[in-house]
Amino acid sequence: MNKDTYIFDLDGTLLDTLDDLATSVNFALRQYGMPEHSKDDVRRFVGNGVRLLMERAVPDGARNPQFEEAFAAFRQHYMQHSLDTTRPYDGIPEVLRELSRRGYRLAVVSNKMMAATQELIRHFFPEIPVAIGENEVAGIRKKPAPDTVNEALRQLGAKPEQAVYVGDSDVDIETARNSALPCVSVLWGFRDREFLIAHGATTLIEQPEELLAL
Repeated sequence: MNKDTYIFDLDGTLLDTLDDLATSVNFALRQYGMPEHSKDDVRRFVGNGVRLLMERAVPDGARNPQFEEAFAAFRQHYMQHSLDTTRPYDGIPEVLRELSRRGYRLAVVSNKMMAATQELIRHFFPEIPVAIGENEVAGIRKKPAPDTVNEALRQLGAKPEQAVYVGDSDVDIETARNSALPCVSVLWGFRDREFLIAHGATTLIEQPEELLAL
């Protein structure tokens, strides 16, 4: 692809965060007597930010009179437990270190809360200098809007034609399209090959090491 800048999604792309997300979702639901969800349910709910995650998990979503309380309980629990079981996917740390060694510019853009996004990147991937999460106060719209990608490129001092987007979901495919970037869809994350192809994926990889050959 002849690119020197990689913009990564976080959940399902660099980190397997599903267990910790599911634990925090169900903790919040239990506090308000709401039915809990399986990990596979939560896998289907993720990808559009934590508020929509909880809207999908709570009966009647945002219309539920206890929604805001449950959402606040989730946020508080997740900020305290986001590192309990979350781990990088096999091969990811080594690939990121090699990309950094080669001089590639790296960033993460996520629909996860800004504080959680930056904490996870500091903990697992210190070689990534730019990490942008959900930050509506700053006027940066969440994915699939191109805002987080544009901000990451600005902070890296890179142009869109130098960059490639790497993600695991339909939201990532749409984000890349809206940002005018080519998209590499990974097959180790939260969505399978059939789902990704049905949502427009054109370049798919099975192992992180394939990123080094793009």
